[in-house]
Amino acid sequence: MMRDMTAADVDAVLLIEQAVQAYPWTRGNFTDAIHSAYICRVDEVEGELCSYAILMPAVDEAELLTIGVAAKLQRNGLGRMMLQEMLEIAQVKNMRRVFLEVRSSNAAAVALYLSAGFELIGTRRGYYRSANGNEDALTMARELQQHSRFQFAGVAAGERADG
Repeated sequence: MMRDMTAADVDAVLLIEQAVQAYPWTRGNFTDAIHSAYICRVDEVEGELCSYAILMPAVDEAELLTIGVAAKLQRNGLGRMMLQEMLEIAQVKNMRRVFLEVRSSNAAAVALYLSAGFELIGTRRGYYRSANGNEDALTMARELQQHSRFQFAGVAAGERADG
């Protein structure tokens, strides 16, 4: 069941984050995201937290800050489902575009994002810390469909009904 992340979830989220990330977020990062009104979601299966994601909205765009799936549950589509959830939320909130950065060495994540319609838009040299010093980040973006909130009787906003 996907739902909003709460402060009570941070310990379980941290356990996943620390197990799957070489340079994990801190408790403070997650707590700040919750208190900053970012879009913070978790997915539970049979009472066990199995994935999470945080989306930071900014005017009409958003950045996917982090997404993670418990190591033992990876490669089962949970990351794809969480990513889709975040994209749907961004679209409902009328965001035009979602950005993210991903380690250039993370082939599985890059493949997931490409299959979800993200496009490579740039590279940030030395963006991430790594065991060998620094690693590049691939910057990716996906455009979202926009739906007018003001459409009546087949007439979109900005159009006249009488021609």
